Order: sequence, then structure tokens, then C-alpha cells
Amino acid sequence: MTVAIVQFGGSNCDRDAKRALSHLGIDAELVWHEEGLPRDVSGVMLPGGFSYGDYLRAGAIAANSPIVAEVREAAESGVPVLGVCNGAQIGCESGLTPGVFTTNRSARFQCEHVYLRVENDDTPWTAAYDEGEVIEVPIAHGEGRFEIADEQYDELDSDGRVLFRYCDEDGVVSDEANPNGSKGNVAGIVGESDTIAVMMPHPERATLPDIGGTDGEGVLYGFA
Repeated sequence: MTVAIVQFGGSNCDRDAKRALSHLGIDAELVWHEEGLPRDVSGVMLPGGFSYGDYLRAGAIAANSPIVAEVREAAESGVPVLGVCNGAQIGCESGLTPGVFTTNRSARFQCEHVYLRVENDDTPWTAAYDEGEVIEVPIAHGEGRFEIADEQYDELDSDGRVLFRYCDEDGVVSDEANPNGSKGNVAGIVGESDTIAVMMPHPERATLPDIGGTDGEGVLYGFA
């Protein structure tokens, strides 16, 4: 049983993801999108990068790749699926999760460490944390602003489907702590099933203590 890390033309966080999962003792392999999902897949990760150069919209072309239909079928059968950064954009564009990730409020690419507040610790992706806990992970995106209709946002919020919100070091959620202008400071959500998640920050880049801390480990344990 293994986690399939799906590679598209332009993916560039795939090897980071594999190394992070392997570091945590989670078996993972890189899968080129044209090859399709392995039969014994136990999880799917859609990694970051710039699939197809972000043409049309970030993640839009990759979302129409045949393998994404396989990912959707796997997700419907209960296989855990995590989309990170470009993978989150693909997740939204393909309908795995609601909403969309679009151009940052600054209209600039942003690469920095941010703080996230855990909003719901009752999911596979947040079970290693406590509700209200603050973690530090990096972001690296130009189209990371989460947008969704007000009614859908209220539904996500009331259903506990918001995983993380951008906050300051003390856990205060504010506009000043929002790096990209995301609605409600949302940094990550789950789909209709909590085994499906997307997030803009990079947990795989916060698993090795020498190069960025280990606060992101708990997210990846959702595959364990």
C-alpha cells in the first residue's frame, strides 16, 4: 500500500513531498499523470508547483487530466486525498473541494513563513494537533487567495470544514495576519468527506528540523 504523488508537467514539489512522507515512515511513490493511479493506492497527494504553467487558471488544465477522474473515484471510495498549493488549486478546480484559489491580494508571488490556527482537530489531517493550536509553515504562491460565495463559506464554517486559518503568532485571526486576502483567513478546508483536504501552505516543507521545523508533520500523518 502506498501514497501516490501525482506529477504533472510543471510540478515542482513532488520530490519534496516524497522525501517528507518517507521521513515519516509513510510509503510513497511518484506517479506520472499519464500512467494512472496504482491499483494498491492507499492515498493520493497532489503536490505544489505550476502545472501547465498555470495557463487559463492555476490548476485548471491539470484538473481535466484523466488521472484526476481516477483520483475523484478513489476519494469517493474513502482513499485519503491531500492537495497542497497547486494541488489545492487542482482540488478546487476539479470539484474535490468547493471554492477557488485566485490571485493574491498583493498581486505578487509570496514566499514566507506564516502561522496557522487549527480550527478543527477532528479530521485525519489535524488529529495530531489540538483545536486552537498555532503552527508555523511556509507558503509559496501567487494565486493563493481562497474565494467562495458567502452562503457556501457560511456552510463550510458551520460544518467545521475549515481546517486552518491564517493568524499571528498568538493565534489571533486578523486581516494583518492574512498573507493573501483569503476569505475568512482560510488556509485549508476539507471536502464533503474529511478524508479529502486542500491547503495552500506547504506542510511537506515543515517536516525536517534542519530546514524549516516540523510543524507540518501532523498534516501528513493523515496518510498514516
